[in-house]
Formats: sequence, C-alpha cells, structure tokens
Amino acid sequence: MPELPEVETTRLGIKDHLIDRTVSAVTVRNFQLRWPIPQTLLDELPQSRFTRIERRGKYLLAYAGNGCLLIHLGMSGSLRITSIEDAALKHDHVDIVLDNGKILRYCDPRRFGCILWLTEPPSEHPLLKRLGPEPLTDEFSTHALFARSRGRKMPVKTFIMDSHIVVGVGNIYANEALYVAGIRPNREAGKVSKQRYEKLVVAVKEILLRAITQGGTTLRDFVGGDGKPGYFKQSLLVYGRAGQPCNSCQTILKEIRISGRSSVYCPQCQK
Repeated sequence: MPELPEVETTRLGIKDHLIDRTVSAVTVRNFQLRWPIPQTLLDELPQSRFTRIERRGKYLLAYAGNGCLLIHLGMSGSLRITSIEDAALKHDHVDIVLDNGKILRYCDPRRFGCILWLTEPPSEHPLLKRLGPEPLTDEFSTHALFARSRGRKMPVKTFIMDSHIVVGVGNIYANEALYVAGIRPNREAGKVSKQRYEKLVVAVKEILLRAITQGGTTLRDFVGGDGKPGYFKQSLLVYGRAGQPCNSCQTILKEIRISGRSSVYCPQCQK
C-alpha cells in the first residue's frame, strides 16, 4: 500500500501540472471503487480550475472551483500525468482531462482506492474528521504522544500506526522508526518511557522526510506522479530484512506478526 511518503511524492509529482489548469472533461470507465464515484463529480468538476493540491494523511485533496477532489490510492492505486494520445489500459478507471491536453489518470487494479467530490470543508468529512496530527508538524510531539500512550496495553507499533494517534505512519516506516529509536515493536505502548518516545518522534520525522526526499519506497504496485518509482527501499534498515544481520550489531534480525503485519526488529538493539 502506498504510504505517506509515496502519497506526498505523488502530490509533488502532479501539483505543478494541475494548479491553474482548467478541467475540460472527466471520463469515468468504472464507477465502482471502494465507494462509488459520485455523479456530482462529472457534473461539477468540468470547467473548474485547480487552485491547490494538499495532502491529509494518505488522502490527496485537489481543490477546484467550488469543491474538492478527495483521492485515496488504496492498496494499488496510482496517479500519473499523461496525454490524450496515450490509450487507457485495463485498470485506468478515471481520466481528468485538462485544458492543455494533459490528463490526470487514475489507475487502480484492486479498486480499493476512492475518488470523491466534496463540497463541504474536507476537515469535516467523516474520512478526515477524526484523523490525528500530521507527523511532520509540531502537533506530533513527545508530550502529546507520551500522554496518549499512558495506560495503553497495545503494542507500540500498533499504537503509532493508529491514524487517530498520528496519521501516515504505515507498516514500513513504523518498522524503521522503532528500529532507529531502539524500541521493540511488541513492547506495550504504555510501558515506553517519555525519553524513548522523544527518540521515536525524532525518528518518525527524520525517516519520513528522508523517504519523501528520495521519492518514496519502491513498491511493486506504486508509480510516482511523474511516472518514476521511489527509491527509499534501497535504504531500509529492517523492513524486509528478516534473517539478515543488523547493520549496527550484526545480530540476526527477527520477524514477528503484530496485528497481522510483518514486524522486523533487532533483538539486541531494540528493547
């Protein structure tokens, strides 16, 4: 699944192509995504001009005219800029045609993503209203994370992946951040000290920023908004490396399952 860095990479890849461009047409080949694409999108988006492209967690928000496109890439979705000369393929479900002949094309083989049209403030939409703070802002702080963790018996990895606690810390980057912070992923969230949460907050911010800079993780189903894959996978420290030696102490990395997700850690470096 595309995680926050991949979604931010997509936003950066498409924004300069969209801002100040007017939508000339919208083509929907398959309305049945995770939630049906509303007819109001076809009625109201054409002839609207894109004014800004934002991200909230793993959701993209493309403001145009009197509304806003809310896009989630699901498990396998991608957005790319193409042109009217490029024929749509099997899983290219939506084309947003711009006034310069370019197309914002949405592809989603599994159809777990969504494209909705909002006329109310996006922050009030049920999908966004209860989301936690953005991890790259000051709202995501040691004090706030430590306070929310008190009394929590869930594994700390599950805790930081909860979008009500903080948005966008998916499985890959949770593995990486916990390793850098020296915290074992199955440790109870309520038993992690404030000093260790301070290290974790710093690690989450640094790893996500580095991943965005490097273009997001290269995942089999992900293609960036500019048509190029990300490259952060080359720098992963623990995720996908079970059975290999720790880069720091050479101890063999172990893999466990937490909430159905693969969790890789170093028995020596993470306590």
